[in-house]
Amino acid sequence: MTFNLWLNACKERNDVGAAEKVFREMESSQMRPNWVTYSILAKLYIKNAALEKASLTVKKMEKRISLRDRAAYSSLLSLLADMGAKDGVHRIWNRMRSCIPNLNDNEYACMISSVAKFGEMEEAEKLYTEWERVSKTRNPSVADILVAAHVNNGPMERAENIYKRVVKNGVTPRYTTWRHLTRGYLKEKQLDKALYYLYMAIAGVEKWVFDRELIVEVFKNLEESGNVVGAEELLVVMRNAGHVNTEVYNSLLRTYAKASLRPLFVVERMEKDNVRMDDETSKLLNETSKLH
Repeated sequence: MTFNLWLNACKERNDVGAAEKVFREMESSQMRPNWVTYSILAKLYIKNAALEKASLTVKKMEKRISLRDRAAYSSLLSLLADMGAKDGVHRIWNRMRSCIPNLNDNEYACMISSVAKFGEMEEAEKLYTEWERVSKTRNPSVADILVAAHVNNGPMERAENIYKRVVKNGVTPRYTTWRHLTRGYLKEKQLDKALYYLYMAIAGVEKWVFDRELIVEVFKNLEESGNVVGAEELLVVMRNAGHVNTEVYNSLLRTYAKASLRPLFVVERMEKDNVRMDDETSKLLNETSKLH
């Protein structure tokens, strides 16, 4: 275990040389590497595009796996997928099917993620349908993986259909599922749907943590299209969530500027929201005050 922790520290520092030195010391100490050892080393090789070394390491890892090490199979699937070894992924999955009576949520999720990396979305859908039939947990994280894959591969309708299946089954989606859908529809410039799923994401959690990256992306799209109605709605949502700030107001003002419209009572609203103006705010207020 000490050597594995040491190896993991090398992986976190992305230090291949140090990791190989630790591995050699492990071997010289007569300490037998386990599947975790090889998994850590393989991930480091893959990250550094040393695929030949990664392949040799994964082969050694596979030889160390037994049925007692069930988690190792999912790790092996992920490694093979990251290496682009499609045949290897399907070979290991078939072995898992033959020797593990009841595959669990994590194993299905891992295989769905793996085939999606190869663009095999029909196979991913079949696996998800099979999982729906056999699983009693209705774990939303499995659907989350498939939704993300459909968002990346398209079309968005397929991602949305998976989301609707989750809701129809009476399951609350994960925050990240709504986030994936928001980003997907932003990419397709379907702002109404993007805003809908953003609002669902914020309302769907007990206490929303300000997601700056996503909010900046949404406001950027609203600004580009001069969508002042959407920007005003988003401001209200941010206020109700307790996260209205100077950046949000500046985005609102830039949207008005793009639309060549004069915003109303912005200074008063900022004062009421206890939000300070910065230099950009002052500049934008001056520019938009001249608009009609």
